[in-house]
Amino acid sequence: MNALSHLPLWLQTALLLSASNLFMTFAWYGHLKHLADRPWWFAALVSWGIAFFEYMLQVPANRIGAQALALPQLKLMQEVITLAVFVPFAIFYMKQPLKLDYLWAACCLLGAVYFTFRTT
Repeated sequence: MNALSHLPLWLQTALLLSASNLFMTFAWYGHLKHLADRPWWFAALVSWGIAFFEYMLQVPANRIGAQALALPQLKLMQEVITLAVFVPFAIFYMKQPLKLDYLWAACCLLGAVYFTFRTT
């Protein structure tokens, strides 16, 4: 029995995907800040090592989520979480400027969430 088993399946999925996305974001973009002076293959090896932990969370998240969500809902949840993790990472960690376009992108995602999760 895992520590999240008392939570609804969709929430277990969201929490695991959020943690997974933290690892993914660092695997994909962290090397740009910390390993820019190293060869690309070294950065790739480090990223693969980080990605291992991403997959250790992402695979169970998708298995849990598939019990409660349709596949398009699961994928959209992952995409929303990805941007929810990436935007603060880009702004606060990578020191990228905040843009109004992030708000518009979030609005588009909210529309996608509405259409994917609405019951007809």
